[in-house]
Amino acid sequence: MNPQDHYAALIQSSHDAIVAKDLEGNVLSWNPAAEKLFGWSSDEMVGHSIRRLLPGDLQDEEDLILARIRAGEGVGLFITRRIHKDGHEIPVAVTISPVRDAAGRVIGGSKIARDATLHVAIEARLRESEERFRMLAENIAQLAWIAKPSGDIFWYNQRWYDYTGSDLASMEGWGWKAVHHPDHIVRVEQKFRAALAEGEEWEDLFPLRSASGEWRWFLSRAKPIRDDDGAIVYWFGTNTDITEQREQSEQIALLLREVNHRSKNMLAKVQALARSSIEGDEALIKRFEERVGSLAVNQDILVRRDWREVPVEELVRLQLKFMSGAIRQIATSGPDCALIPRAAEIIGMALHELATNSLKYGALSGPEGRVTIEWQCDGDRFIIAWRERGGPPVKTPARRGFGSQLIEDIPRRSLDGEVDYTFAPNGVEWTLSVPADLLADGVRTIA
Repeated sequence: MNPQDHYAALIQSSHDAIVAKDLEGNVLSWNPAAEKLFGWSSDEMVGHSIRRLLPGDLQDEEDLILARIRAGEGVGLFITRRIHKDGHEIPVAVTISPVRDAAGRVIGGSKIARDATLHVAIEARLRESEERFRMLAENIAQLAWIAKPSGDIFWYNQRWYDYTGSDLASMEGWGWKAVHHPDHIVRVEQKFRAALAEGEEWEDLFPLRSASGEWRWFLSRAKPIRDDDGAIVYWFGTNTDITEQREQSEQIALLLREVNHRSKNMLAKVQALARSSIEGDEALIKRFEERVGSLAVNQDILVRRDWREVPVEELVRLQLKFMSGAIRQIATSGPDCALIPRAAEIIGMALHELATNSLKYGALSGPEGRVTIEWQCDGDRFIIAWRERGGPPVKTPARRGFGSQLIEDIPRRSLDGEVDYTFAPNGVEWTLSVPADLLADGVRTIA
C-alpha cells in the first residue's frame, strides 16, 4: 500500500471526525466518523460551507479560525458547539491545523472533532460541586480552612480574611500564627502538630486577633480527610467564635458562686439559730451542724461542676474529707462515672451520715477498723456499697432517727432505690441500687 492510500485508510477508519476545508471554509473531505457525529453524509457536506454546522451565535468563531489558518497558525484543543443534522446542538472538542501544498503555501485546514458530551457533563458537575462548596464555605458562620497533610494551609474562606484582615500570601502555610495570641501560640502549635502526627481529629480553644486588633475566643476543630486507602490527603478545619458564650458562661459561674456564697451564709445563720435555740444539748447541735456541713459540701461540688454531672469518686472523696486521719482507714474503688445533681445530693448526704456513725460507733471509731466503698456503673443499675470491718461488735440500734431516714428512707423514696442496710456482728453494711438513668446523661462512664 502506497503512503497516500495508507493515509486515506487511516482517515476513513478513524473514530474522530476528520474534515478538510479550504481557506473559505468549504468542505473538501468528510470521513465516516464525521457523518456519525454530525448526521450529515459526505455527499451532503463536501462542497458546502462548514458554517452550516455553526449555531448563529458562533458564526464569528469560524472567521477567527480561518484568519488563524490563513496566517499559518494552528488552533489548539477547545470545546465548542455544533449543530447536528436533526437540529440539536452537540458539544465537541476541536483542533484545527493549517494544510500546506508542496511549496509550503497554506491552502486549507484540517479539523479533528470529537463528541465532548461526557466531558462537558463532567465539567458541569465539577463546576456545580465547586459552586456548592464555595456557597457553603463562604456562607457558614465559622472561619474555615483546608490544609495539606503536613499542616500547611493553602485555602481559607472569605470569613477568615474578613475577620483577620489578612490575605492568602501572608497566611499560607503556617502564616496563621501571626494572628494567634502570644500567650497561647506555643501550646496551640504543639497540640496541632501532635494531631497531625497521630492522624487524629484536633480540637482546641484560643483567642485570634481581628483586623481591628480585638482578641476574640474561638473553638477550633480540624478533621483529617482520607482517600480510599485511608491515607490523609487534606485537613478541613473551622474556627467558631464563642466569645459571647464564654462571657455568658463566666457570668453564670460568677452568679452561681455568689448564690453559693449567700446560701452558705444562710446555712451559717441557720446553724447559729439552732445553736441559740437548742441550749444544753451539745451532741444534738454538733450533729445538726455536721449535716448542714454535708449540705454545704454538696453545694460546693455542684456549683464547681456548673450544676451538671458529679463524678462518683469526687463525691465520695469530698464528702469524707472531714474525717481527717480516719480517711486512711477507707478504701474506695469503682469505674469513672458520674451522677446527676439530684442523685449526688442524696447519696452524698447518706455517705456523710454513714461516715459520722462509723466514727462514733462503728469501724472508724478505732484504729483497727476498715471501711470499703465500692460502686458499679454497668448494666441498668448504679450500685454503691459501704462495708465496715474490724470495729467493735455491732448492735442493731434501739430506735430509728433522722440519720436512718438519710441512709434508707430518702434514697429509697427519692431515687426509686433499693436499700439494704444491715447491722451484722462483724460490721455495718449498706448497699444502694438505683436506676442507671440517674447517671449523668445516661452515660455510664466519663472521660
